[in-house]
Amino acid sequence: MSQFSGKTAVISGGAEGIGLSIAKALGDQKMNIVLADIDQEKLQEASLELKDAGISVLAVALDVANETQWQRVAELAVARFGKIHMVVNNAGVGGASGSIENEQTKSWHWALDVNLMGVMYGAKVMVPLIKQHGEGGWIVNVASMAGMGGVPYNGAYTATKTAVVALSESWAGELHSKGIKVSVLCPAFVKTRIYASERNRPAQYQTDNANVTDKPKAPNKTKGMVENGIDVSIVGKRVVEALNQGELYIFTHPNYRAVVQQRFEAIDAAFERAAQSPLLQHIVNQKLDML
Repeated sequence: MSQFSGKTAVISGGAEGIGLSIAKALGDQKMNIVLADIDQEKLQEASLELKDAGISVLAVALDVANETQWQRVAELAVARFGKIHMVVNNAGVGGASGSIENEQTKSWHWALDVNLMGVMYGAKVMVPLIKQHGEGGWIVNVASMAGMGGVPYNGAYTATKTAVVALSESWAGELHSKGIKVSVLCPAFVKTRIYASERNRPAQYQTDNANVTDKPKAPNKTKGMVENGIDVSIVGKRVVEALNQGELYIFTHPNYRAVVQQRFEAIDAAFERAAQSPLLQHIVNQKLDML
């Protein structure tokens, strides 16, 4: 029997794309699925699709940047299924692309509130409920390969996804003794509509782009790469595979390994230069005081 059978997962941004793929894969493992999404039309379509597949599902509207709405999702999930065992913080936006001098403050706030604060709220609300039943559970945070290294002209997206990776590492250490496993999914290009995030941008984050004259070709290039990415159905199955193996970092694109290794080699070389500095010889061999 699957370790997920009969347990309940709450999935933000679950109405399509990676979120729905994960929902289907976990549903195939006989989990109860709580689909949460800001797009209510897509949410109902996804809910019907899961029901037709024989999956127990509850659909709830959610703006992940609103902590109060997360509380409502939790209440409805517990009322329907009794317990929550997993939260998948998947909802995310691409954010606006552009050069440093043309960064839009409202676009940054939108990316920060959805991609980072939405993850924090999801864990803050759901973790106490997972702890409550004492059966252990999972947090799955969806970051990006961009979280493993900077992407030019995508400062807000890269910053938030890098933060999600670090946050996941922090929570993994914090929750280990509670039997709650933490994983961070870092996909590269997947066939989703992430490039069309603007369709769901709330009014308070709308910005005036009239003065933006430096519009790089990167967004159009990114759209093409997304459309030629791996099929989204693979991602959900890969997540289940990785969770069964207890993986902290979940990768979907092994061909990016060389890119990440280059970054690690550069970091290691920087440590070596620091170790050779006459200014730092007194702490080269100093014992680490780990928290």
